[in-house]
Amino acid sequence: MSKKAIIIDWLFFLKTTTPSRFFNALKIFVSYHLSKRLKKNFHKGFPIAISIEPTTSCNLKCPECPSGLRSFSRPIGMLAPELNQSIIDQLSDKLTYITYYFQGEPYLNKDFLSMVSYASSRNIYTTTSSNAHYLDDNNSQKTIESGLNRLIISIDGANQGSYEKYRIGGNLSKVIEGTKNIVQWKKKLKSKKPFIIWQFIVFGHNEHELDDINNLAKEIGVDHLSIKTAQIYNFESGSDLLPKNPRYSRYINNGLSYKIKNGLLSHCWRMWNACVVTWDGKIVPCCFDKDGTYQLGSLNNQSFKSIWKGEQYNRFRRLILRSRSNINICQNCSEGMKINV
Repeated sequence: MSKKAIIIDWLFFLKTTTPSRFFNALKIFVSYHLSKRLKKNFHKGFPIAISIEPTTSCNLKCPECPSGLRSFSRPIGMLAPELNQSIIDQLSDKLTYITYYFQGEPYLNKDFLSMVSYASSRNIYTTTSSNAHYLDDNNSQKTIESGLNRLIISIDGANQGSYEKYRIGGNLSKVIEGTKNIVQWKKKLKSKKPFIIWQFIVFGHNEHELDDINNLAKEIGVDHLSIKTAQIYNFESGSDLLPKNPRYSRYINNGLSYKIKNGLLSHCWRMWNACVVTWDGKIVPCCFDKDGTYQLGSLNNQSFKSIWKGEQYNRFRRLILRSRSNINICQNCSEGMKINV
């Protein structure tokens, strides 16, 4: 929506580049494409980006989210600042990007913004995703002061009736108020950060509101509106949540059932350049492993390097190259999917 804000955001990202980080990214890029071409695991370097989970707790009850459904098989808890610091200390010379989100609402962790501040102090680009219910005046000021680079706010509805069909227990007026607080504190503190994104997931009940949400975003001063397709569990038999317009769906009707548009080719960039750290220090391959089914190691008793370079992780990468379609977390994955929305 704002070309100037997009350019500024990219400049902040480029400022994180150091020779060490650049050559690490080059190693990852080359080793991934060699592995993809030769169908053999060849892996050099350390992650360019990681996701760190501040908490699994959430105030909403979204029906396609394990956190919202309270259906986790793994424990609920809060990331400790000491673990956050340890991860950054181990990786900061190679790491460029941290997403402080996996499951749950990050602002429920009282130490969340201090952890962002620590990453910012090490010149790492930081982003998070929030439902904005806790962006009061105080938290909004602290968010700007933390140095957070990018703030994604889930909105999914242009009016309360539409919004609460998916964001169960949510209040659209709080989302709008929280966004306004962030916009105002950016101006008060004369800050160019964070880059504010409204994320609108398209469902059957809100696909007619795209113009309305675009106009509302412009009115409030959001930097960018991101239109996203919905991930649906048990999508094969269809769902009322699926939009009518196939352009806004990651699934297609295959006659008697639905299938994902992704061809599930046997390679995955995420397995070479990124990973997820759960709130309690477990390493899992990506954000689609919401229950932590494929735990590749624990930072409670291992170094990050020993996990990332270890046989268990390399075995998983070989499995991806051999037959990704047989890994259940990959079967509803958007990796490699080309959808222009």
